[in-house]
Amino acid sequence: MGLELDYIFGQTPLDEDEKDALLIDSIVTRGELDEFEQLNIEEAVAWSLGQNFKIEELFTEYFIKHVHKKMFGNVWEWAGKFRKTDKNIGVDKNQITIELKKLIDDTRHWIEHDTYEPDEITIRFKHRLVSIHCFPNGNGRHSRLLADMIVEKIFGREVFSWGAHDLAPAGSTRKKYIDALRAADKGDYTLLIAFSRS
Repeated sequence: MGLELDYIFGQTPLDEDEKDALLIDSIVTRGELDEFEQLNIEEAVAWSLGQNFKIEELFTEYFIKHVHKKMFGNVWEWAGKFRKTDKNIGVDKNQITIELKKLIDDTRHWIEHDTYEPDEITIRFKHRLVSIHCFPNGNGRHSRLLADMIVEKIFGREVFSWGAHDLAPAGSTRKKYIDALRAADKGDYTLLIAFSRS
């Protein structure tokens, strides 16, 4: 029996080839998958807490891939590898590297020139990273961990609370998050910045 997944609004469906890259054969339900992914993510968070990252280290393609691998590498074979298929969100798969380079360059410029307040720089980075959608799955969780690392390690601020709830299940917190993302899609980051600190 293969992995059967139900998706809630805002989640990116996996292709069959991507599902076949599951490293744990005993996982067959969404609940089991969520549990194993969460354990892996907690290991990645623990790893990040003990690190002192510099701007030139953090804002690289290598590091962005490395963090994704740390978060999902115990569960998925494709962890830390850019997607090879197009999705319902994100740039064309052939544009990922180019768009990520632009984002990294823009973010470094924002930091060097104090273009925005630290929270806004971080949230703009997080939002654009999800918009690029580098990986087959886990992009939202990945971008939130990177945002926490940036705001803490680069700017010396408290990590974000992200609505102080699990964003995976459907509910009012997830709806607020999706609404804030949609506003950011139109260039208004106010709701997303506020949500990140709520």
